[in-house]
Amino acid sequence: MVLTIMNTKQRLFSAGLLASAAMVPMLLSAHSYGPPPGVSAAPGDNPIACTQCHGGTPLNGGGGKVEILLPGDATYIPGIRQHIQVRITDDPQRRWGFQVSPRLAKDPANLAAGTLIPTPGVTQLYCSNYTPTSTGTPLPCPTGAIQFLSHVAAGTKAGTAGPAILEFDWMPPDTDSGNVTIYVAANAANNNSSSSGDHIYTTNVTLTPAKPQTPVVQPGSIVSAASFKAGAASTNSWLTVYGSNLGPYTRTWRADEIKNGALPTSLDGVSVTVNGKPAYVEFVSPGQVNFLTPDDTSTGPVQVQVTTAGGAASPVTVTLQAAAPAFFTFDGKYVAATHVDGTLAAAPGFFGSPTVAAKRGETIVLYGTGFGATNPVASAGNLVSQVSPCVNSPVITIGGVQATVSFAGLIPGNAGLYQFNVVVPATAGLGDQTVTALLGGVTSPADVINIGN
Repeated sequence: MVLTIMNTKQRLFSAGLLASAAMVPMLLSAHSYGPPPGVSAAPGDNPIACTQCHGGTPLNGGGGKVEILLPGDATYIPGIRQHIQVRITDDPQRRWGFQVSPRLAKDPANLAAGTLIPTPGVTQLYCSNYTPTSTGTPLPCPTGAIQFLSHVAAGTKAGTAGPAILEFDWMPPDTDSGNVTIYVAANAANNNSSSSGDHIYTTNVTLTPAKPQTPVVQPGSIVSAASFKAGAASTNSWLTVYGSNLGPYTRTWRADEIKNGALPTSLDGVSVTVNGKPAYVEFVSPGQVNFLTPDDTSTGPVQVQVTTAGGAASPVTVTLQAAAPAFFTFDGKYVAATHVDGTLAAAPGFFGSPTVAAKRGETIVLYGTGFGATNPVASAGNLVSQVSPCVNSPVITIGGVQATVSFAGLIPGNAGLYQFNVVVPATAGLGDQTVTALLGGVTSPADVINIGN
């Protein structure tokens, strides 16, 4: 997977809160849309949260805890979506639920803050004027209504040991609305199909509004995401841009952000254009953005520009060409290689584990980006759906000796990730040996692989 390879190198992809204790078994199936609103422990809610229905200990008395995990500091940027996690810790409990409600700190009992975004089949949105339909599904919340997001039965991670992580997305207000407090109540249940023995915990966190800063990108700060070296780029290749104020949070795209195989062009308000065309953003952080270049038949100098909620950075020039081959590496030096069984091909103990070096005569697998056109053509904006061999196979050498390449091309389920099945030459030297690829007159940066006996 491209995310696995890139992350390895570069950043070194309950029974709870139910309304009636006497009806818990039935509610788990008949009311899988979750608990009623008003049990998040926010001002104006039921002050004892879910202990009215779940017995076992007093509120926050079970020996465990609930925490709100933010993607960055305790701030929000108006109009920039946040992915937030709720972590419930309480061993030996085995089922988990929650309800969350964001409020404006100036009047938390009456003023909603932003919009909660449910995940179908995992969480459900309610509002203060809760009115279920005949199927139990709440009606949409009107503008200004206080919102509550809760688990559904499928999202309770039944039978799993903690800590449990339950997740949701929140869109802050579009404008600076002052401090926002997010309240959460969580149920650490024992999964015994009754309300007894359950533990209820509450917590909250206050976020202050933050003003996004203008992103800054300097000339020469765009490099290959595989080699870490500056140079030319090609269509459907992975690049990395370094700078400051590039993203509000640090994260990689999530599976739910890839819609029907189409890759996202923005994460947390961060987007990139290459020659005026939107690129596909895989990773954002304050100092780094990884992106996949869009389809483009242009060659020569083009402009790359990063845009965030704080504005647009000064454009930086890169050169587009038909191919810009580069191998992914483990650490910027050693090429990311595997044996055919998927285990890492590296010197023994390279990762502090019993890795096995590549051997002469063995077929190994290498991964790269920027290796040009394929047949069938694979769109840069989508996950590859079928094996797509390179139109022109590269000449790969190991230790200065040309290797046999039995396959070169894009592989399904990834984007911009080329795979090469390569036979290590029988005459290659032992120890660290240089690996290069030549394609269309362009040679990849020299990397290293360890060859063992």
